[in-house]
Amino acid sequence: MTTSCPSMPAYVAQPTDNSSSAAGPSLLPLATLAIGFVMAMLDVTVVNVALPSIAQQFHTPLSSLVWIVDGYTLTFAALLLLAGALADRFGAKRVYLAGLAIFTLASLLCGVSVSAGMLIAARLVQGFGAALFMPSSLSLLTHAYKDDGVRARMLAHWSAIVSIAGASGPLVGGMLIDSFGWRSVFLINLPVGLAGLWLARVNIASARRHARELSPISHVLGVLFLSSVSYALIEGNVRGWISHSILIAAAVAVASAALLVARERTHPHPVLPRSLYRMRGFGASNAIGFLINFGAYAQFFLISLYLQQAQKASALDAGLMLLPMMCVFTLGSLLSARVSARLGLQATLLVGLAIGTSMGALAAFSGACTYGSFIAFVALCNLGIGMAVPAMTAVTMQIAGHAYANGAAAALNANRQSGALVGVAVMGMLMHGLSDWPQRLVVAFTIGAVGYGLSALLAWRRLGAGAKAGAASAA
Repeated sequence: MTTSCPSMPAYVAQPTDNSSSAAGPSLLPLATLAIGFVMAMLDVTVVNVALPSIAQQFHTPLSSLVWIVDGYTLTFAALLLLAGALADRFGAKRVYLAGLAIFTLASLLCGVSVSAGMLIAARLVQGFGAALFMPSSLSLLTHAYKDDGVRARMLAHWSAIVSIAGASGPLVGGMLIDSFGWRSVFLINLPVGLAGLWLARVNIASARRHARELSPISHVLGVLFLSSVSYALIEGNVRGWISHSILIAAAVAVASAALLVARERTHPHPVLPRSLYRMRGFGASNAIGFLINFGAYAQFFLISLYLQQAQKASALDAGLMLLPMMCVFTLGSLLSARVSARLGLQATLLVGLAIGTSMGALAAFSGACTYGSFIAFVALCNLGIGMAVPAMTAVTMQIAGHAYANGAAAALNANRQSGALVGVAVMGMLMHGLSDWPQRLVVAFTIGAVGYGLSALLAWRRLGAGAKAGAASAA
């Protein structure tokens, strides 16, 4: 992709240290690399608001709506680890540009889809593109700012941008759908993606490559496992839980998981260093990440449909209603830093999960009573989870230490996306089995509260000693 165009001038291909300017660090690399990340984050949340409009046009069943959400998350989650290895082997900039180009093209295919099947296929390709460029974008951002202090500030700005993008997604989607129809939430990616490609080619320097084995068989087994689990959960109600296709999918899931575990234990080049698995608390922190995303994304999928189907809100009104519930995630993240400074990471994680568990349980039973109390409890639940996520991430990095930070971050992100994938699939399964909205809310938020409660138990029992050991080894 990069060799067919004329090479850029030396001052562009090899920019000076962005942290050494007398006028302060340049924000151009941050803004350039944030474009792709923001598009990917928006496409996670925006599409939920578009689901009722898509269902109305294509007359799609609930299972197809779940696939439209989970198709993106499936390829994204399954290929994140592979994308990191590709970036090391072929260069982060090359992989970033390839992923952004694929994502932009897939967005065009989403926008011109003539059937639900074509839209689902395009969403799968979108997830593949996002998996390629999202890990590379963080690598390139780190490479762009040499000074440790400047890099820390830029990463803080980066986190704020990501948080704002996720929170504003429903409102942006509602405004676009209300004015231009559901296709606009995908077509808006075309000019933004093309601008991002041009800016990245001109302003972002290539990072050094690292020799790394790809272990393709392990990645294929991981894709098979996630794909077969998703198929079984989404299609089970439609095709029958003891139908041949579902039983085959279940068998493939078990076999691929067993082969993957066996291969990772014995292969000389595992996907993740085996030392990570032996660290106390690493498995628990990844399980917590899975459970948090399971509850949060399942909740978001359900509420987006609830507002438009049960409350008869328009796409714009639904976006406005969802905005305060999403913004509290950002508020929780800001509170997390202050609470962690006073109480420590593990205590902050426990406090956030305790709030999420209790408020999720109250939301489950208030949903069958009054709409106002339900929304208030959901917002408080999200506030607690917003506090828990940064603490959970920081604890995972402490456990891994500097030597295994990249592998630990990749594993945590993959597990969190897998949690979102399974959460939406399970929510679709529950909606199939329950036709009454109050019942759906009670069952769904009860399951979410149980998941948050299990996360709190894991944090209490497993993370304290592991984080201390990781911090000691890092020192």
